[in-house]
Amino acid sequence: MAIVGYARVSTTDQDLSIQRAALEKSGCEKIFAEKQSGTRQEGRVQLDACLDYLREGDTLMVTRIDRLSRSLRDLQNLVHDLKEEGIYLKATEQPIDTSTAAGKAFLDMLGVFAEFETNLRRERQLEGVAKAKKEGKYKGRQPTARAKSQQVVKLIQEGFTREAAADKLSIGIASVYRILKTYQANNTTPLRGSRIGTKLAILDVCLVVENNSKFVRGKKKAREYIENDWRRYYDVEKLRIDGNEYVLKVPYDSEDDLGETVYEMIIDAQRAADEYNCQVEMKVKHEATGSHWG
Repeated sequence: MAIVGYARVSTTDQDLSIQRAALEKSGCEKIFAEKQSGTRQEGRVQLDACLDYLREGDTLMVTRIDRLSRSLRDLQNLVHDLKEEGIYLKATEQPIDTSTAAGKAFLDMLGVFAEFETNLRRERQLEGVAKAKKEGKYKGRQPTARAKSQQVVKLIQEGFTREAAADKLSIGIASVYRILKTYQANNTTPLRGSRIGTKLAILDVCLVVENNSKFVRGKKKAREYIENDWRRYYDVEKLRIDGNEYVLKVPYDSEDDLGETVYEMIIDAQRAADEYNCQVEMKVKHEATGSHWG
């Protein structure tokens, strides 16, 4: 019977080390960790891998239950599935142990409060955005990687490789290439190590945006934000004005480069949707290679 840990933070600039240390101290033999939003289970690759790894009699260990999910429904479904598989759930910072009646009752209570807290946070966020817009101070969401565009260009000009710049700034290599592509399009002097002969992938994209609940109405703005974000970096064709299907032309050098670019596109879309209290489902297909994402 193994003790398996799962750690999660919501954004790429947050640190997983505290959770890892707590899980290791609790005797976890293996730890799965990722940086993803907890409002939905979809798209959380490491959680899926963790659940596949667990076997009957094992214990899933987290620091707090909101690391597993901030949605009460998803949490209840997950706990039910674990129980069906004969897997226990424990937390290091909360008296949760699904092998006991008291621990299970406490888990149910915390799930209710976790969802309540999330809904309050969304309400406060909407109030803050409305106030900022009224005062003319709201600038919208600034993507983490693209906010570092000047730093990327400066590092490349200083002689850093693309990979070294990505590591130093803690962003994806695909983001570095997109930033440099935009810079190069507006500057005639080539940067060091500029790539020649970049290929162009024609991607079929299906983007579905839905409100988190009937009490919010942000999906139109979320879709517009995502579409405008794509147009900054790619040639984009929307197949129908009121539809969900697009064709994107994305430059790439290798299959790994293309895969990382698509993965970051999906993450950026999820983050944009979060800002407008929405959820997204995005599926991408590269017909030429038969690759699928999402």
